[in-house]
Amino acid sequence: MSGIAWIHIGDLHLDEADDWQGLDRLNTIVAQVNARMGDADFVFVPGDNANHGTPAQYARMIDALAPLSLPWRIIPGDHDFEPGDLSAYDAAIPEANRPETEVIAGHRCLFLDIVSAGAGGPDFRLTMHHRNRLAEELARAKASGEVPLIFMHAYPGDLAADGDRIARQFIDGEVTFVDTGHTHYNELLNDGRVLYGATRSTAQIEEDGGAPGFAIVCVQDRVVSWRFRRLDAPWPHVQIVSPGDIRLITRPTDPHQVPRPGAVELVARVFAATDDAHPVARVGGIDLPMVRGEDGLWRASVTLAEGLNAVEVHCGTGHDRIDCLVRDAHSIPKRRLPVAPGEDCHAIGAWPIAGIDGAQLGPNKNGCGW
Repeated sequence: MSGIAWIHIGDLHLDEADDWQGLDRLNTIVAQVNARMGDADFVFVPGDNANHGTPAQYARMIDALAPLSLPWRIIPGDHDFEPGDLSAYDAAIPEANRPETEVIAGHRCLFLDIVSAGAGGPDFRLTMHHRNRLAEELARAKASGEVPLIFMHAYPGDLAADGDRIARQFIDGEVTFVDTGHTHYNELLNDGRVLYGATRSTAQIEEDGGAPGFAIVCVQDRVVSWRFRRLDAPWPHVQIVSPGDIRLITRPTDPHQVPRPGAVELVARVFAATDDAHPVARVGGIDLPMVRGEDGLWRASVTLAEGLNAVEVHCGTGHDRIDCLVRDAHSIPKRRLPVAPGEDCHAIGAWPIAGIDGAQLGPNKNGCGW
């Protein structure tokens, strides 16, 4: 199974009222992506793009995204629906940038509209069209051996109707990851079957001293890795993409997520590495050189003992770490039936190396209003 990687630029909330703060940050993100992130597959913009859904705000956004060297994909949020419909959104954004479904590197990506069926504001609902399309596309993914990924503005738990049913549909369809905006803060949920991620807003940030940035999401052999990168962070960017971290286990019998004791293949992505870069894997205080494959990923064979293993990759000033659970085939982790799927009660909490402080400082939870 090939891997996929994308850049998530958090809710833009482009607005002249704050002197286009989100626009300035978007321009910086586009420049960094173009200069450093060419190995990613695409850029995702998760809704609440124009703070009031006006043509002038969309025009600024389109101008800022135009220089992107990567393809970009976008969905609407409740702020885009503020005028009462999505006519300005549809008029401004080319259809090629707002597909409903796209297969990328063996992953079936479903882009959902959860705003236009509601009454405005955070009245999130799926249209009947998208309900039917969801069922059809998840069935196609399963029949084709593809990995399904969902892109929507908010969690199923935020839907005004049938959130539990939609989340269980994700479980039945073996969705690996659901990428969202809306929260204004960085967060990961693991309901035991499906992983959900939310990236802090590009404007209107309360957490981390208001520092802007973007998330890098990778899926490799159904293993999810997620890291938020501040705009002022040093390069290169290092991200372990396999095996998985214990916080993100959803398939405990899958040796890519929970390896067996002994030799394990460690896989990492390194963005913006110099030509003389030599990433090393570090396990138990021992450094092992990594080798770059034809797919651009760095690999090393490491020996992991049963139990919890700290695994690191270093490259210059860049580094990443996971806590990898190792079990033999007769001692795989247990899991219970899913409860409250798609709800933020399953937030994994603070995870500093991933850029998550766990405080939920945003207008939809513990933050101020905008």
